[in-house]
Amino acid sequence: MKILETPRLILRQMTVDDAAFMLVLLNDPLWLRFIGDRGVRTLEEARNYILLGAMANYARLGYGFYLVELKETGIAIGMCGLAKRDYLEHADIGFAFLPEYGGQGYAIEAAMATLDYAQHQLHLPRVLATTRLDNDRSSALLEKSGMYLEKIMMHPDGNRELKLYAIDFD
Repeated sequence: MKILETPRLILRQMTVDDAAFMLVLLNDPLWLRFIGDRGVRTLEEARNYILLGAMANYARLGYGFYLVELKETGIAIGMCGLAKRDYLEHADIGFAFLPEYGGQGYAIEAAMATLDYAQHQLHLPRVLATTRLDNDRSSALLEKSGMYLEKIMMHPDGNRELKLYAIDFD
């Protein structure tokens, strides 16, 4: 199901048919470095990742992470959307794209559309985001999208600090 459309992109709900793409994305070196190893190594594990993550969140929260496709070709290039993590008071935005689609403005286009959706369709009062301290590209994207650095916080697992960004819609 299509959720958002931008001039160049479609953001749609993930399905188990997206497992092959997600297997590649979840094991991309940039994902592993900046987001973390989810231990997904097979198509079956990727299907479960989608079922228990994105698809469960659509049902439970009414939002989640969406697959990002090029509008012109339908090629999957990344993901962008919202999550509700136990350790954060509000929903947070997240995004990841295959490296060959970096530097072309797709991530900011998807993030801006997602923030607009959060404000005008979901009526969320606030959206957060976290990045690792050394993830300069994500920090720059978040700031470009209108978010501000609120504080440095400890990740709940206690092994790293994160930058916490926020945007208020009221």
